[in-house]
Amino acid sequence: MTKKKIAAIRDFIVTAEKSIKNAKKLLGEVLEDENMDLTSEVNLDTEWLTKYNSGDNKIVEWVFTWEEMLWSDKNTYPVPVNYASKSKLVQWDKLKLTIEANGRMLYKQIAPIERETKLGLLTSDNGKYQVIADGITYNVLTAAVTHFKAEIWDSITIVLPKWKEANFAAIETVIPKEG
Repeated sequence: MTKKKIAAIRDFIVTAEKSIKNAKKLLGEVLEDENMDLTSEVNLDTEWLTKYNSGDNKIVEWVFTWEEMLWSDKNTYPVPVNYASKSKLVQWDKLKLTIEANGRMLYKQIAPIERETKLGLLTSDNGKYQVIADGITYNVLTAAVTHFKAEIWDSITIVLPKWKEANFAAIETVIPKEG
């Protein structure tokens, strides 16, 4: 590939990133004007989630929404990002948290959502990592980026829920660069 083509590709990417940033800003202004909040993911019906005790252990079912979990009590709580990234959790996966009497917490995935895989490019916006795949920008966990030792502009395979919209993706793998 010639330097001219590489420069053109870089210019297209920079232009696309600026367009996305401007679209996000405009959307934020419209949402503010209309007094709407689409950033909250806690609109999910939680009636099908349960909580119960098993001996001295408290067991709570929850749904992974991105950097947090939505419990059956409709509250959200942080998720250990190392667990989320290494387990390749996808938005809307159902999990179980066992809280032992001594405070130890054990996480277990009990109903993963149906998944699809896409290929994209790793980017960064305001210090947050994102992957652009099929013209859509997905947030990814910094812990996953560092776990896979990924770098900006790496080709990344991401995992998404197949039948639900998502703004977060799990990193499946980093495609090695040739040469």
